[in-house]
Amino acid sequence: MARSKITIVGAGNVGATTAHIAATRQLGDIVLIDIVEGLAEGKALDIAEAAPIQLYDCNVVGTVDWARTADSDIVIITSGLPRRPGMSRDDLLAKNVGIVRDVSEKVVKFSPDSIVIVVCNPLDAMVYAAAGTTGFAKNKIMGMAGALDSARFCSFIAAELAVSVEEIKCVLMGGHGDDMVPLPRFTSVSGIPLAQLLSENKTAELIERTRKGGIEVVNLLGYSAYYAPAAGAVRMTEAVLKDKKTVVSCCAYCDGEYDVGGYFVGVPAVLGKNGVEKVIELDLDDSEQALLEKSISHVKQLSAKVDKLQ
Repeated sequence: MARSKITIVGAGNVGATTAHIAATRQLGDIVLIDIVEGLAEGKALDIAEAAPIQLYDCNVVGTVDWARTADSDIVIITSGLPRRPGMSRDDLLAKNVGIVRDVSEKVVKFSPDSIVIVVCNPLDAMVYAAAGTTGFAKNKIMGMAGALDSARFCSFIAAELAVSVEEIKCVLMGGHGDDMVPLPRFTSVSGIPLAQLLSENKTAELIERTRKGGIEVVNLLGYSAYYAPAAGAVRMTEAVLKDKKTVVSCCAYCDGEYDVGGYFVGVPAVLGKNGVEKVIELDLDDSEQALLEKSISHVKQLSAKVDKLQ
């Protein structure tokens, strides 16, 4: 049986870490590509040389040549400018739209049957740009954001309650920005509703920290996070390649769902071999719905800006 083929575009911190985690999970053969000569080749070689120690058996190669990415099953787009202190995700829009569109054209040329996972910011707008450029079926384009944001929320809850992160399940919706919508009513600890374990004030504090989770890392490091984003991308990749039907909070296309009207936004979705196989529609209360609508309106504004950047 032929191995799956994964192309990771961008050999920076996120891309290289994604390649390493995917290799350790033995999800398939990996092509790491970057425009900088030697960068992808060097990082891929380093990852390959760790295989005898970490005992993973897959081919990892680096290249600047898109022809070597041909017939990929999954393409993960991490290329783009990272955030720096003082920058919002939205500040990256103009530069990264051009990068994502260029990459998307190459994906169409070399891997027209692939499923695409976008990781670069501003996330929801970049997924919109990739979808518009590729013309792929909407279920084959998705963004890694909710997987990261929900992981942050879970990690903060686990630390607060001094319990294993494995016990916590949560749902997070909306755009990947400061108006994202963590949903404590749909969050539980080993099946116990979060409201039974944390006060409203403490929960509100953790929600706010989750919303600011990206800039917290940026302010500490001086650049964007990469371990957790890479882990989120790999989780989504594994769900697709192994047809796991995993329920993941991710950026997916919604039309009638939540009355979004044809945009890519963060929702709980079932991921399998066909990409986004189902968007799960929750029965939100009035306050949750209002928060979601506010977040979606921001996504629509960014998407409109993408349309103007021709």
